[in-house]
Amino acid sequence: MTRGQLARRCGVGPETIRFYERRGLLPEAPRSSGGYRRFGADAVDRLVFIRRAKALGFSLPEIGELLALHDAPGGDRARVKALTETKLEEIEAKMADLDRMRSVLAELAEQCSGRGPVDGCPIIEALANDSREPSSTDTTRSGDSTRHG
Repeated sequence: MTRGQLARRCGVGPETIRFYERRGLLPEAPRSSGGYRRFGADAVDRLVFIRRAKALGFSLPEIGELLALHDAPGGDRARVKALTETKLEEIEAKMADLDRMRSVLAELAEQCSGRGPVDGCPIIEALANDSREPSSTDTTRSGDSTRHG
């Protein structure tokens, strides 16, 4: 199939396929006598792999490593697991950051009446004042008086 056909079949643009070829994630397909690249079913499988890995948060270099492990005869399953566990740790850290941001924003929203002029708004003051932590030292909803840093 041509690059355009492959792109349509996999739901990506032809430029995405070119990009993956340049990055070494998708091997360049041989050319037909007319000069068009001709991709086989293996290219579909590879693009599906890339898209699934991206959807799970793997970066392109990580996907490249996973593909290399997949392609290597007797690839190292321990390395695949290690990459996955590292990605899981990164996601858990991001989730903790998002939870912290949610808590701080909820606290700021609770402190603001939503009425009156912006001058004196606790949200604006917390965002504008670099020296003040955007959380009060009062008891938070969870009963924890620790700072949200």
